Amino acid sequence: MADQHHPKDHWTPEAYLTSASFVPSLATTILEWLNPQPDDIILDLGCGDGALTSQLKRRSLSVTGVDASANLITAAKKAHAAIAGLSFHVHDCRYLARWVNFQEAAYTKVFSNAALHWILRDPSSRTSVLRDTYAVLKPGGAFAFEMGGAGNCAEAHTALMAAVVRQGVSIQDARELCPWFFPSESTMRRMLLDVGFSVEKTEVEYRSTKLTAREEDGGGIEGWVRLMGARFLDALDSEEKREVAVREVCELLKTVITHGDEEEEEEEEDDGMFLGYVRLRVLARKPI
Repeated sequence: MADQHHPKDHWTPEAYLTSASFVPSLATTILEWLNPQPDDIILDLGCGDGALTSQLKRRSLSVTGVDASANLITAAKKAHAAIAGLSFHVHDCRYLARWVNFQEAAYTKVFSNAALHWILRDPSSRTSVLRDTYAVLKPGGAFAFEMGGAGNCAEAHTALMAAVVRQGVSIQDARELCPWFFPSESTMRRMLLDVGFSVEKTEVEYRSTKLTAREEDGGGIEGWVRLMGARFLDALDSEEKREVAVREVCELLKTVITHGDEEEEEEEEDDGMFLGYVRLRVLARKPI
C-alpha cells in the first residue's frame, strides 16, 4: 500500500480510514477470483492495515501480509494480533527476494488489492516483482490481484501535475513524480506471460468511486489529495507552496467530480464527490 519510492511514510491508519476506507470494501470481485480454501497458504502483497488480510485468514489455513509502511503494519498487528495463522511484516515489496522470510514455492496463492500500481511504479524492479511472485508460488498456485488500470483517476492525476507545474516544477519532472503504474490489460498480460505465468482471466472496470467522509474530518477530496498525492506535494520546497497546490487541486476537481447539489440539506445516495477509478483485475497461475 505504501509508496515504495518515498522515504517518508505518509500512510497512517487515521489517514487511510478517513480518505481510503472504501478500498477494502470494494474488493468483492477479486476475492471471489482468489477463492480462498481451508488449506490455502496465502501471501498478501501490499496488505496495508490488514483489513482484507484478516478476512482471507477466516477462509484459509494461514496468511502472511507484507507492506512497506511501518505505520500500517503496526496498526495491522495491533488490530489482528489475536488471530492464529496470521502474520504481518514490514518489507519493500519491490524486492521480495531480499525479504528475510522469502522462500520459493511456499504459498498456494498470492493476493494483492490496490497495491501493485504503487509497487510496480519503478521500471527497474517491475519484472523482478513478478518473477519473485512467481517463485514463491507452489506449482499450480494462483496470483489474483486488482490494481489501477490505464486511465485510473486521470482527472486527479492531471490536476496534481498541473498544480505542481504552477509552483515551478517542470512538466518532465512532474511526470517523473507520478508514484503509480497504471498498465493496460494487454501490457499486464504480456508482463505476466514473460515471467512464466499463464493468464486465466482479466477484466477492466470503470468504477466511479465515492470519496469518503467530509473534508472537515480529514477526508473528502482534500484528504485523498494529501495522502495519494504526497509525492507530488513533497516535491515543492515550502509548506506555503504545498498548501496552495492542495487548494488548487481541490477547487479544480470539485468542479468536475461533484454529483448533486451542494446546497441541498439532504444528500441523495448518488450525491457527493466521485473519482473515476479504472480497475484492472487479473487471475494468473504458475503452471504445474
